[in-house]
Amino acid sequence: MERIESLTLLQGLGIPVKAGGPKTRKRAEELFDAGFGAADAAHVAFAEQTCAEFISCDDALVRRCRVHNIKIWCGNPVAFCEKEGLK
Repeated sequence: MERIESLTLLQGLGIPVKAGGPKTRKRAEELFDAGFGAADAAHVAFAEQTCAEFISCDDALVRRCRVHNIKIWCGNPVAFCEKEGLK
């Protein structure tokens, strides 16, 4: 029962996004060429395409995002909570 309630709640939240395709692949390849790992490059490229905020516990990855002027906000969970005024 708890699973059904959770799924019902999640279905009513957020907005559907379309991501992927040649544009995302091209951006992921650019990021990979800039020194991002393959999975990180794909993750950041999808986040950029959907205008999401990029949250990671990997401080080196967050620094890399900042150095390469990622087009979206990126930071660690603590910075995100501070930004959103969460306690």
